[in-house]
Amino acid sequence: MRAVVADDTLLTREGIVALLTAGGVDVVAKAGDATTLMSQVRVHRPDVCVVDIRMPPTHTDEGLVAATAIRSEFPDTGVLVLSHYIESAYALRLIQEQPEGIGYILKDRIFSGDVLIDSLRRVAEAETVVDPTIVARLLHKRRTDDPVQALSEREHEVLALVAEGLTNQGISRRLFITDRTVEAHVRQIFTKLGLDESSDSNRRVLAVLTYLRSG
Repeated sequence: MRAVVADDTLLTREGIVALLTAGGVDVVAKAGDATTLMSQVRVHRPDVCVVDIRMPPTHTDEGLVAATAIRSEFPDTGVLVLSHYIESAYALRLIQEQPEGIGYILKDRIFSGDVLIDSLRRVAEAETVVDPTIVARLLHKRRTDDPVQALSEREHEVLALVAEGLTNQGISRRLFITDRTVEAHVRQIFTKLGLDESSDSNRRVLAVLTYLRSG
C-alpha cells in the first residue's frame, strides 16, 4: 500500500510516517499544505492519503477540501482525514457526497499504530471509517423527530458499529452474536429508517448518514 502523508506540523507528520513505515506502508511523499498534497498525489497516484483537517493558509478546512478534490480526481485513492476536534458535522460533510474510501478519525488515536493502519487499509478498500469517539457522542444527541429514536438499544449498538465502518462479521465479533443475528438487526434498521430496497452497501451508507445527521 502506497501512501502520501499531509500535515503542517513536522513532528506529527514524521510521527505518522514512522508509524506507517513500521506497519509496512510505503510512504511515497509528504506534504505540509494542501497545494503540495495535491501535486504529490498527481505525481505519485498513491493508494491512500493521510490528511490533516487544518492546514495552511487559513488552518480551517483545507484538509476537507483537499480530500474532496482527491476523491473527485482520483476515485481509487482512499483518504483518511485526521482532526484534533470531535465534530460530527465535519464527518458528515466529508462522507455525504462520496462516502466510499473516506475516513475521519481523531489524532489522539493515530499514535496507536494498529488503529491508524487498520483505518488506512479500510479506506483503501473503499470502506467508510468514522472515529468511534464521534459515534459514541452521537448516541447521546437526538432530535425530537429523529428516526434513529425508533431503534432498539441493540439496534443502536449495531448502527454505531456500522458507522465505524465494521462489516457484519466485524460487528458479530465485537458484540459476540452470530452473523445471522447481525444481518437481522441490519435489515430491521433499514426498515425503521425508511431506507428502500437497494444494494446493501448503499443502504449502509445512507444509514450512517442518517445516524450522523441525528447528532
